[in-house]
Amino acid sequence: MFVLGKEHIFPSIESAGTDGLLAIGGDVHPDRLLLAYRRGIFPWYSEGMPVLWYSPEKRMVLFPEKLYVSKSMRRLLRKGIFRITFNEDFPTVIRMCKTVKRKDSDGTWITDDLERSMLELHRRGIAQSVEVWKEDKLVGGLYGLDIGTMFCGESMFHTESNASKIAFIALAEWIKEKKYPLIDCQVYTPHLASLGAEEISRADFKKYLPLM
Repeated sequence: MFVLGKEHIFPSIESAGTDGLLAIGGDVHPDRLLLAYRRGIFPWYSEGMPVLWYSPEKRMVLFPEKLYVSKSMRRLLRKGIFRITFNEDFPTVIRMCKTVKRKDSDGTWITDDLERSMLELHRRGIAQSVEVWKEDKLVGGLYGLDIGTMFCGESMFHTESNASKIAFIALAEWIKEKKYPLIDCQVYTPHLASLGAEEISRADFKKYLPLM
């Protein structure tokens, strides 16, 4: 197991274990985070634990042209009930991703340190958010990092049915406009699969990274 120190370096992603765990330790300083994502690595840990860095063999991604929008979702979007914005309230989006409970999770991996670093990366224009509003209430959203060759999705939330799906659909359309080849969704979930995301190999994913 590779143990990180103060220097911002990472081992080759091919050295990750069968569970995708690549390294342990270090910190989530904004510069280290950016280096990690540009190399296909992401942190996944809980408050009070050492930082765990992953690069799984199977990577969940969405190729924007494969986005699946159901007929019922298209009808919902046409009703105009929801308003979509970009980067209008990043701090609230990450806080909601951190605090809104999910049926498939016992807690959050967004620690206080990670939240602070993401806020700094947002100030640098790298971490970005999508917001979904119903009237004047924020009811869904997501955030992630724009690393220049792709968007690395980090987390999403909803307090109203379908709001996170709407945020993801809006993100996919935005990615098409930027002509990025894919959205990095990290790991498989049925929710992402229902929207057209799929798993590709680490070797294939590596081809899209800015830092090999």
